[in-house]
Amino acid sequence: MGLGRTGAVSLVGLTGHLIEVEAHLAASVPGFTLVGLPDASLAEARDRVRAAITSSGLAWPQRRITVNLSPAALPKAGASFDLAIAVATLVGAGQCEPGGPERAVHLGELGLDGRLRPVRGVLPAVAAAVAAGRCEVVVPWANADEARLVPGARVRAASSLAEVARAYGADVPVDDVEPVVPSVEVAQRPAVPDLADVVGQREARRALEVAAAGGHHLLMVGPPGAGKTMLAARLPGLLPDLTEREAVEVTSVHSVAGTLRAADGLVRRPPFEDPHHTATPSAVVGGGSGLPRPGAASRAHRGVLFMDEAPEFSPRVLQTLRQPLEHGEMVIHRSGGTARYPARFQLVLAANPCPCGMSVGRGLECTCSALARRRYFSRLSGPLLDRVDLQVEVLPVTRLDREPGSGEATADVARRVGEARAAAAGRLAGTPWRTNAEVPGSWLRAASGRSAVRDLDRALDAGTLSLRGVDRVLRVAWTLADLGGRAAPTAADVGQALLLRTRGQVRL
Repeated sequence: MGLGRTGAVSLVGLTGHLIEVEAHLAASVPGFTLVGLPDASLAEARDRVRAAITSSGLAWPQRRITVNLSPAALPKAGASFDLAIAVATLVGAGQCEPGGPERAVHLGELGLDGRLRPVRGVLPAVAAAVAAGRCEVVVPWANADEARLVPGARVRAASSLAEVARAYGADVPVDDVEPVVPSVEVAQRPAVPDLADVVGQREARRALEVAAAGGHHLLMVGPPGAGKTMLAARLPGLLPDLTEREAVEVTSVHSVAGTLRAADGLVRRPPFEDPHHTATPSAVVGGGSGLPRPGAASRAHRGVLFMDEAPEFSPRVLQTLRQPLEHGEMVIHRSGGTARYPARFQLVLAANPCPCGMSVGRGLECTCSALARRRYFSRLSGPLLDRVDLQVEVLPVTRLDREPGSGEATADVARRVGEARAAAAGRLAGTPWRTNAEVPGSWLRAASGRSAVRDLDRALDAGTLSLRGVDRVLRVAWTLADLGGRAAPTAADVGQALLLRTRGQVRL
């Protein structure tokens, strides 16, 4: 009888759980049993492990093998347990020394030829192992750069199972094999375009600056070709770099999603996601078989989620965004478990005012009926729009707007945004909030002067704003005060914030 132990990590969302992998070999009828709530892909590990061990020149033990993944009550998914199962089996068979594997965590999928294949989620998995006191980590060669991003981790990269077994004392030749690289190379993200490329649109550019300074959600309504998409694509360039903690969060999400370029290091700049309007709810909010994967909303964490032609999106997709807009977190329930992914993004919606898009602006002839216009724009529900702080109209560009040098560059606007965010950070020091968009209404109402909110009281009585809308107008007013270098918002700041909230259609 032999017993081998080593460690692995199971990810549920971004939360990593240390798993003890135990292999018990008994003198009985040969067989292989895997217990501990494995999913279908993990249950197939027995065939991959057997083939990998024999292909590596090691002897497959002719015994009754029982592999336990502890804690047994936690569901496990994926092929990242292959390497740990193989190492524990070899230790139990006496082909590897037990000391080293018991102190280490092994992550990696095995090919039938014994080579190690890269897996997703290595960054949060290694971080969980280090937090649990297991600093020795063995990963496939293709995941080494990602694993080394975790401070305190002692990473060993390997190309094959034979190489790992040889390090633990196995008498096996190690061939010079070609490391397995990801089958699909993640494309490098394009550089963020400059705001100076946008012609005219002074009011929309101002709304974009306010959105960047306070972390506010933004809706732009206008005819085709007015510049809505160009403006949205330039918002990430106005945002400051991510902090160290934020960079680790964002990088972990992209690691689990399989969109991380590990050679570039931590993701330091705010991400930008722009799903197509035919995207399914699973593609936007996350999902998939087994434990769910992050969707575009989570990949946009600490960045921008842009939904062009927003009324064309499925109502199911739009309504699922209400939870992360309020809580900054995506909670996905599946039969295999519940996954939580951070999703504190800035939502930018772009919409035509009607099916033909010509009902806004002078000189445009709309061919849609009044019923068609109402029906089209009503696809953006009231509860969703009530969570969008800034709602502006983007009018067509005129000949006067086409004068060269009429728009500021991204660097100039980003400098003002950085100063406004620094002012907000100083005011919010000691609180759990970073931007004005995160501050709760009770704190804002207590900090705002009574004279500054009289217009909001009238708008609330007239039905123009909900109580949530009042709080969101106050958030924008504080951002305007930060951009203007004022210690608190004035009545003028509140009035401008109210106009930005209601697209200028205010009833007092």
